[in-house]
Amino acid sequence: MQMINDKDCAFRFGDFGPKYIFRGPKHEWGLIRLKPGDELGAHYHNEVEETFYFLSGKGKIKIMDKEFLIHIGDAFRIEPKEHHNIICQEEMKIIFIKCPYLPDDKIPL
Repeated sequence: MQMINDKDCAFRFGDFGPKYIFRGPKHEWGLIRLKPGDELGAHYHNEVEETFYFLSGKGKIKIMDKEFLIHIGDAFRIEPKEHHNIICQEEMKIIFIKCPYLPDDKIPL
């Protein structure tokens, strides 16, 4: 058993970016906070499946050649090798889940 409070975890860039809550051994997940004009950064994974659940904010997600407007409560499961990016228009809070746990499987575009 493992327990943690997200207040004990830090966002990568101070008060925004990704914040990992759990990392391994089988999956990893956490929160992402993006500010207006921020992007997650276009990338893909060779083996990892990634899921995003949108808690707040406005923006769009690009998956391969398709673009979707984000609505609170939307969830997207991204298959391995599917290129994706999130573009923020109004501050966003997102839960992400990646499985399996392969921290070096991110390939930037």
